[in-house]
Parts: sequence; structure tokens; C-alpha cells
Amino acid sequence: MFNLTELQQATKTVQQVMQPTPAYSWPQLSNNTACDVWVKHENHTPTTAFKVRGGIYLLNKLAHSKLPPKGLISATRGNHGQSLSYSGARNGMPVVIVVPECNSADQNRAIESFGAKLIIHGKDFEAARQHSLILQHQFDYLPIPPFCRDLVLGVASYALEFLSLVKDLHTVYVAVGMGSGICGLIKTRDLLGLKTQIVGVVAEGAPTFYQSFQAGHIIPTAGSNTIADGVATSSPMEEAFEMIKQGADRIVMVNDQQIAEAMYQYYKFTHNLAEGAGAAALAGLNKEKQQLRGKKVGLILSGGNIDFNRFNQYVAPFLST
Repeated sequence: MFNLTELQQATKTVQQVMQPTPAYSWPQLSNNTACDVWVKHENHTPTTAFKVRGGIYLLNKLAHSKLPPKGLISATRGNHGQSLSYSGARNGMPVVIVVPECNSADQNRAIESFGAKLIIHGKDFEAARQHSLILQHQFDYLPIPPFCRDLVLGVASYALEFLSLVKDLHTVYVAVGMGSGICGLIKTRDLLGLKTQIVGVVAEGAPTFYQSFQAGHIIPTAGSNTIADGVATSSPMEEAFEMIKQGADRIVMVNDQQIAEAMYQYYKFTHNLAEGAGAAALAGLNKEKQQLRGKKVGLILSGGNIDFNRFNQYVAPFLST
């Protein structure tokens, strides 16, 4: 997909816009799991999520191409849309983002605040995505899928930062949505010649990657139902699935209660706000902590975009424990 030189150059492009995000070892997380836990804080980006790295790199490349597009259009549940909106504004390129009717009002406001035209359509992400494909002809804008080479290359800059800084990680847990985060991590691990195990984490309410990984071929589901919007996927893209099938050690499935507990633990132990997908990696480690006891483990806190009311609703059951 890309080589180490391309990854290093992409990382420089991203870092011209944003500083490397921190990686911290949090004592209370380590004590709670009996592991040496290191967290890569992708909730500390300009859009509070890792995906902005892909947008920064992609828009930089498009803006400097011989024939830049008139504009971009895409569908999202939030972080991908914020990434394109933020990066489009930086490069003076119009962006149209289609979101489903159930989308977070906070995400919608954030997307619009970066200057994108927001269109609300359909009951779920797939309906929004299909509508965006129709609208691309109306606007004559370039459609941007949630997974493509240049997005993954930009996103992989987080992995190069993390794996270069924190040495000898036995295992890294990362949420799996459309696949750019885990694929960027897998490719970077391989380019650096490391033996770090990479474990993808999905929600029980969105099990398609888990079922597909177990079967060795894509198994779409009828839909998704989880508090973790960023992993609410019902059908993997072929290229992403093949990379994950070949490069991930395993896929772990966690339920919404386990995700909510991990959100609470991040806030209690580190004072960081994690959205559902952002907390999924910690939920995965919590589920497997006995077998990782004493190991050096990385967690990707992939995003912190969640409104306060939902966060309060999810973590409230744990406040009295």
C-alpha cells in the first residue's frame, strides 16, 4: 500500500499542521489491568480524533495536484466528516458531508463549524452513504470513501509516532470501524519490522469484522446497534478486511456495558474524555487482561467526540461503584 519513506513523508506533512499527540503510561490503568499500559492520545488532535490525520494528508495532496477537484463529498457518523471539513477549510476546498438522521448533534455542529455543508439524510450510515453517491453528480464533487490509500497513509502517522516512541510493545489494542486506524497500525508495524501483536476491538452490536475474521471472508450484517458510533459498521470494505485478516492477531468483541465502563475508567483514572469507539481498545484489554498480565500494552484512544448528556448517561451506572 505504501513504503516507509512515503509514511515518513506523510508524517512530516501531518506534523506541519499538528504536533504529535502524547503517549502516556497511566499508573492507575496499569494497576487496574496488571499490565504496563501506554495510551496513544488521539483524542488530542484538532478535531479530537485520529481521522484528521488522513484528511490533512489527503487534502494536501489533492490541493497540490495538477487538477484539484472542485470540492469533496462524503458520508460519515462524525469523525471522518470532521477530518474532511477541517482539512478542506485549511485548503480552501468546499466540502459536503452527509450524515444520518440519528447522528450526534454535537458532531453535526462540529462539522458545520469547520465550514462544510451538512446534509442530513436516511436512518443509518448506509442510507447516508448511498445519498452521498447520488449527490456527488449534482455537486460534481469528488467522493471520498471512509477507507482509501491516502487516508490510511495519513492516519498511519499516529502509528509511526507511537511505535517509534514506545519500544517493545507486546500488544496494541485498537478499535475497528471502517479499518483505517488498524490498517495504518498493521502496515507501520510491518514496515518497522516489529513483532507487536495487533488486536482489533469491535462492539457486539456491530460484529461484522469479528464474524468475518473468524470465517476468513466478509460476512455483512443487517445493521448495527451500539453506543460506539465509530465502530458501527455493517459491512467491511474488501481492501481493509484483507489487511486485517493477514496482519491482526485477533479480533475481540466487547459489549456496550464494557465500553461504557472503559469510558468511565478513562475519565476516572486519566481525566480524559473518550467516546465509545475511543474507549473500545481499553474495553478489549479489560476483557483479556489475565492473559496479558505483566506485558507492555498499547491502547489507542482514538477519539473523544461525545456529547456530555450521552457520556453522563453511559457512565452513570458506574459512579456508585
